[in-house]
Amino acid sequence: MTAVPLRSVRLGPVSFRLRPRVLAVCLALSAVVVAALVVCLTVGDYSITLENVLAALAGRGKRLDRFFVREVRLPRALTAVLVGAALGTAGAVFQSLSRNPLGSPDIIGFTSGASTGAVLTILVFGGGMLSTALGAMLGGVGTAALVYLLALRQGVQGYRLVLVGIGVSALLGSVTQYLITRAELTDALSAQVWLIGTLNSREWSHVASVGVGSAVLIPVLLLLGGRLRLMEMGEDTARALGVSAQRTQALALVAASTLTGVAIAVSGPIAFVALAAPQLARRLTRADGTTLTASALMGAALLLCSDLAALRLLAPVQLPVGVVTTVVGGTYLVWLLYAEWRSGRA
Repeated sequence: MTAVPLRSVRLGPVSFRLRPRVLAVCLALSAVVVAALVVCLTVGDYSITLENVLAALAGRGKRLDRFFVREVRLPRALTAVLVGAALGTAGAVFQSLSRNPLGSPDIIGFTSGASTGAVLTILVFGGGMLSTALGAMLGGVGTAALVYLLALRQGVQGYRLVLVGIGVSALLGSVTQYLITRAELTDALSAQVWLIGTLNSREWSHVASVGVGSAVLIPVLLLLGGRLRLMEMGEDTARALGVSAQRTQALALVAASTLTGVAIAVSGPIAFVALAAPQLARRLTRADGTTLTASALMGAALLLCSDLAALRLLAPVQLPVGVVTTVVGGTYLVWLLYAEWRSGRA
C-alpha cells in the first residue's frame, strides 16, 4: 500500500497532520451522502420537487409534502446514514484488530451474536422494539467477549480471531435457525424479516437511538484510531512506542461491538456494509493504516444508496435493504477472496 503524504497544519496552539488525499476522499464521500439524501427525499411514488422539499423541511408547504418528507422519508434516510456510518466504523476497527480484510462483524460472528440475542428476545420472551434492541446489544457484546477470550493467547492474532469468530458464528446461526423452526408461524416470519435487515417504516425514535449510540461510541473509537494504527505495525512495535496492546484491543473491541449492536438493533443485521466499507475507503485513500472517518462516510454512502435501490428497483414493491447489500457485498467478497488468493495472502 502506497504511503499517504502528510502535511502539518497548525491552528494556534493546536497542530495536526493532514493527509490531502484522505481529506479529498472524505469530502467526496460527504458530497455523495448529501446528494443521495436529497434524492431519497424527492423521489418515490409521490414525487416532491426540491423546492417543495426545502419548504417542507422548514415547516411550510403542503401538509402531504410535510408528512412524506418529515415523517416518512427523512427518518428513514437519516437512519440509513447513521447505521451505515456505525457499521463502517465498527468494520474498520475489527479489520484493524485482526489485521485481516475479512475481519468484519458479519464474518467474525458478532453480527450473529446480536441476531441470536434479538431473535431470542422476539420468540422466547415476546419482546417489543426496546427489549429486542437490548437483546441484540447484549448478544453482540457477549459474543465479542466470548470470541476475544477464546482467541486470547499471548495477545490476539488476526487469523485466530477470524477462525474462532467463524466457528462461533456458525454455532449461533444454528441456534437462531432452531429457534425459528420451533416458533409460531407469525413470530417466525417476524423474526425472519428482521434477520434480513430492513429500513422500512423507520421513525424518529430509531434515529434517536442509533444517533445517541453513534455520538457516544464513534468519538471513542476515533480517539483509539492512533493506537490502532500503531498496533497494525505489530504488537511488539506498539509496546515499544508506549501502547498497551491488550488494553487497546479490549477497549476497541467493546466499543466496536456495542456500536455494532446499536446499529443492528435498529435495522437488523444488514450484511456486508461493515466488510466492504473499510476496504473501499482504504483503497480510495491509499492509506497504509486504519481510516475510520473515511470508513464511516463510505458505510453511510453505501447503505443510503443501497436503500435507494431497494426502494426504486421494483417499485412500488419495497425490498429489504439487506437483500441489496447482500448482492453487492457478496460480489465484493468474491472479488476480495480472489484478490487475496492472487496476491498469495490466502
